[in-house]
Amino acid sequence: MNQIIIHVDMDAFFASVEMRDDPSLRGKPLIIGSLPRERGVVSTCSYEARKYGVHSAMNIKEAYRRCPNGIYKHPDMDKYKAVSGQLHQIWDAYASAAEAVALDEVYLDVTQQAGDLEGARRIARTIKQRIRDEVGLTCSVGVAYSKTAAKTASEEKKPDGYFEIPTAQDFVNLMMDRDVRALYTVGEMTARKLYASGIRTVRDIREKQDTVIRLLGKQGRWIVQLAFGIDERKVTPYRPQDAKSIGREVTFQEDVDNYELLKDVLVLLALCVEHRAKRYGLYGNGVTLKLTYFDMKGITRSRLTPGCDSAVTIWQEAVRLLEGVEKRPVRLVGASIYHLSSEDGRQLTLEDFLTDTKERREEELKEMLDALQNRYHLDFAGHLDQIYQGDTLHKTVEYMRKHSS
Repeated sequence: MNQIIIHVDMDAFFASVEMRDDPSLRGKPLIIGSLPRERGVVSTCSYEARKYGVHSAMNIKEAYRRCPNGIYKHPDMDKYKAVSGQLHQIWDAYASAAEAVALDEVYLDVTQQAGDLEGARRIARTIKQRIRDEVGLTCSVGVAYSKTAAKTASEEKKPDGYFEIPTAQDFVNLMMDRDVRALYTVGEMTARKLYASGIRTVRDIREKQDTVIRLLGKQGRWIVQLAFGIDERKVTPYRPQDAKSIGREVTFQEDVDNYELLKDVLVLLALCVEHRAKRYGLYGNGVTLKLTYFDMKGITRSRLTPGCDSAVTIWQEAVRLLEGVEKRPVRLVGASIYHLSSEDGRQLTLEDFLTDTKERREEELKEMLDALQNRYHLDFAGHLDQIYQGDTLHKTVEYMRKHSS
């Protein structure tokens, strides 16, 4: 094996953490996400809930229709992030490179550490045992020659599973007669296009390569490569500056047609974006406003804003963009910064040397927060840092919506 990759995928992560901390939830259909009376989707669910057809990203109303006797809970992201930190300490100890793709999922390059398949097998079993002993959770692990094969392997024996795909030929033998959707990157829309051309299995992809490429272009070439077991991608550790944008958004429980309220909500979103950007030492060179209207039509509007690193600037630019959109009831609002750069490589501007500019921004932010406190009878004193938590942000926004005039 030229490279040996381990893919670790925690089993029903959010739900498993909740069941670990509250044993009374074990063996029951537990659904983490929005509550049935709210707008939103399922984040994850226990395997007992999956027996009812509930799955991640399902509309919460549909989940409730299928599983009315389920236990529904909001996610506790702070707790899940803390557990993820424990997992990373375990994962990182066995790899030359670790690429986390979610709080509960990681690719590990163990080529040097393992030496061969038997060495990788020992590492995988050690990781599983440590996670069970130290974190109290189970995971499914795949060992393979490539990232795609490793991810496929980890899915093979869920939950608490282990599977190996040592070579490209092993991958092909396993996948040949499976539906095209078994391949990485083939989603529902792509599958429909393939089905319409009589391409239903991985074998069909191999036999009708030209058709796949003609239908799907660059994506089609990638899918053909996967059908032959070819994937030479390396495990690449995530760097915050590699992200395309940093943003935050909220979905209202009832549509909002009060655009002054939207401007107020954007204050909190801008604060969240600033907080995350500073945590990673990044700044943006553009601001994006995102809206989803009541009819699910979504729009984005962007504006170049060099050196954008303060909540005040993010808010000001987002409001300018908001003032230019069609005024219809809004279901979701979001703000983000893009064209990210590291503070280390930032070219200083005149404003960076002007103390009064920084003080003015701080004063403007204070005035904005004071206005929110007076308008909605909120109390940010000593509690502003809680706004960065997803559940607190959503509860605050809903409180503002209910008390807006």
